[in-house]
Amino acid sequence: MARPRVGVAVLTMGTRPAELRALLAAVADQDEPAARIVVVGNGTGTLPELPEGVTGVELPENRGVTGGRNVALDTLRAFGDVDVVVDLDDDGLLVDRDVFRRLADLYEGDPALGVVSFRIADETGETQRRHVPRLGAKDPLRGGEVTTFLGGGHGLSMRMLDAIGGWPEDFFFAHEETDLAWRALDAGWKVVYEPKLLLRHPRTSPARHAVYHRMTARNRVWLAKRNLPALLVPVYLGVWTLLTLARTRSLPGLGAWFAGFAEGIRRPAGPRTPIRWSTVLHMTRLGRPPVI
Repeated sequence: MARPRVGVAVLTMGTRPAELRALLAAVADQDEPAARIVVVGNGTGTLPELPEGVTGVELPENRGVTGGRNVALDTLRAFGDVDVVVDLDDDGLLVDRDVFRRLADLYEGDPALGVVSFRIADETGETQRRHVPRLGAKDPLRGGEVTTFLGGGHGLSMRMLDAIGGWPEDFFFAHEETDLAWRALDAGWKVVYEPKLLLRHPRTSPARHAVYHRMTARNRVWLAKRNLPALLVPVYLGVWTLLTLARTRSLPGLGAWFAGFAEGIRRPAGPRTPIRWSTVLHMTRLGRPPVI
């Protein structure tokens, strides 16, 4: 297999120019350079001046994480010289110089590798529990095959994307990684968490977004409607309703969650292509059956 060529896609809302400059400097400092670098301005108005060799794409409106990443994919695909896409948030930072080389090594060694999830750590080096893509994971340094991945930093096989399609654009944000991961697993691709690939990201809570509860509930319904066998849809949604009731302490948050849940039931979720029961069994063996 030829050495995989890495392309980089960065999304920006234009509100963190200093962080974007630092990230692009870290990308340029990799000991195995990226074949292409694309920055998508998601309704920013005007992109800042970008370094030489970086392609900028300015969208007239915010199309969300999913829409912006699909534009980045289309842009990289048009160059025709990218085998692996690395998606990065503009407030993330690559702290090691060997990330792209290690990533290319992984894809070079396994033609069935579809997704590689990076480890995300905050300024203190701590990895939050929600950033470890497996159940009951007390050790963020233990890698291996998983059933979902982290949106802030990951690698995607372009061959895989050509086979299964891109991001579910209507999701905007929330659970889009799991939707893509389930489709990848059902098509026979591997999803791997590799903690040696480190992305530093400020400690945040997803609930900082005003629409977090609504998007989370709506997209979870869509995730189930699009991807699960009919028998598992009510089980999955029932489990997550109970977990939400147990975990959410905010009454306005609960109200927004149930409004989003109703929206997900009412509105179409896009094409329905349920995963096979053999994929359900495979995910269960990996430690996370698709009911939680």
